[in-house]
Amino acid sequence: MDAMDALQSAQSLAELFQHTAKAHRDRTALRSSDGAAELTWGQYAERVRRIAGGLASLGVRRGDTVALMLTNRPEYHLVDTAALHLGATPFSVYNTSPPTQIAHLFANAGNRVVVTEQRWVDTVRAAGGTVEHVVCVDGAAEDTVPLSGLETGRPQGFDFEAAWRSVRPDDLATLIYTSGTTGPPKGVEVEHRAILACLRGGLLLSHLGSAAQAGRLISYLPDAHVANRYFSHYLAMAGGSSITTVADPKTVAQVLPAVRPTIFMGVPALWYKLQAALTQAITAQTGARGRLARWAVGTGRKAAELRMSGHPLPFHLAIRLAAADGLVLDRLRARIGLDEAGAVITGSAPIAADVVRFFQSLGVELCEGWAMSESAAAGTINSPGEIRPGTVGRPMSGVEVRVADDGELLLRAPTLMRGYRGDPAGTARAIDVEGWLHTGDVGTVDADGYVTIVDRKKDLIINSSGKNMSPANIESAVLACCPLVASVLAVGDRRPYVVALVTLDPVAAAALVGGPSTGQDVSVLAERPEVQAAVEAGVVRANATLSRVEQIKHFRILPVLWLPGGAELTPTGKLRRAAIVERYAEEIEALYRRQRQPDPSG
Repeated sequence: MDAMDALQSAQSLAELFQHTAKAHRDRTALRSSDGAAELTWGQYAERVRRIAGGLASLGVRRGDTVALMLTNRPEYHLVDTAALHLGATPFSVYNTSPPTQIAHLFANAGNRVVVTEQRWVDTVRAAGGTVEHVVCVDGAAEDTVPLSGLETGRPQGFDFEAAWRSVRPDDLATLIYTSGTTGPPKGVEVEHRAILACLRGGLLLSHLGSAAQAGRLISYLPDAHVANRYFSHYLAMAGGSSITTVADPKTVAQVLPAVRPTIFMGVPALWYKLQAALTQAITAQTGARGRLARWAVGTGRKAAELRMSGHPLPFHLAIRLAAADGLVLDRLRARIGLDEAGAVITGSAPIAADVVRFFQSLGVELCEGWAMSESAAAGTINSPGEIRPGTVGRPMSGVEVRVADDGELLLRAPTLMRGYRGDPAGTARAIDVEGWLHTGDVGTVDADGYVTIVDRKKDLIINSSGKNMSPANIESAVLACCPLVASVLAVGDRRPYVVALVTLDPVAAAALVGGPSTGQDVSVLAERPEVQAAVEAGVVRANATLSRVEQIKHFRILPVLWLPGGAELTPTGKLRRAAIVERYAEEIEALYRRQRQPDPSG
């Protein structure tokens, strides 16, 4: 039985896991990027059996919830999968969440068990709620159960095989808590059937399906994010891929060349950094090497433009491309660890079309996609050889997309959530009586079925002249054109023009001024003339890619950092727009009082 046959017949993720673990018993399943841990699929399955028994000894039964607050480490996969085998519902908590928000999640989920690390035990306890047992995966803290001890526990008469065989398609596989840009996070209830349908749709994509067979995956995004669960957890169950966990996501660029993943999903911020690093490396080449590098990238760009416009390559260009690839482009792909990647995906936020074109010129088929927690990661995606930069591709198998009268994109698929936990009214607002999910995104669908996202419906800027524009499009342009910028917020609703608040990437800014890469005060960096000049030049470049009304007239570099999970950013790094506008109202008003191009520092 191959992977697709197993997917078609599986009634649950537990059944799918058992098939894959047997088929790939001696293949590496889990490893940490530091080499401290490595397990085969056979060892993975045995640990799952033991942990499931331990969870059962704590009273976890089918339908119960289990919270996980962990870094990216093998133990996450072990515990999450063990809970699935009991018919329980594991869910992840963002590590940056404060106790008050965790308390909201625990109250909504009703979990009695939390699996975490010693560093977060006090945070978990401060959250209170219904928690009765705290399990520590990295040793034993006071009044906690060590994972090693949990694995020895097993209630009398516990039948592991009977437990996982009783898991049904309509049982909940996880809760995904939304990032909460406008209010408290909502618990998206995702059933086993939805994830299985999403996996089937993914494996039907030729590039993703082949790359998922005994491939290599990297887990570095938060496991509370549906994208990481799909691309770095569930997908491995479908094809027997090995998963490398990266505890510190900031090091993923260094891990990539060591792992050389066959499937890799990166958020736009990572692609901007990789583009900047590669551009710098190419620019630094001088003499004959420099001329060769620039010729190769230029050749790749010409070939990519023809392919993306649907035209075949002329024979002479195909010959030059083969030479460019062998001499330069393959080495550039290897430099960033993507020389063996069959599926390279970007999503979770808009990406500038020029960045997609840049990677296309290197032979990296960067496929932008669009999905939601509410659709269990199923949605639309570009496919290699058919990429249209600026779009999020076409619907996956089983997914329908249409545009409502007001421009909102509606999505219907067998992967849709059961509902928002404890919020039937919110569920009814999100999914109508015909089964369409109202996504909250405004977009278009062209004659070939390609979907273009304009912006979040609630975020659209309508300036004082009545012109509609997308702040995300403006912000993406700045991020693509200025590596020093970590975050940017465009403002212009009911205003005569657009202004922006900018925060710095302290490492990139420190590198520019020649100081140590860490430990520099961002407020000092924001005042440095060379930093201000570099950001201003980046904004000028971004403005050149935007229409006149979208262009940023004034901006300010803020002397602070915006951190995920803080007042300005959600745990996934999305802007809390309303909160930022309120918090920085004085700075925004000052920008609108200016009559000429300002000093960007203030």
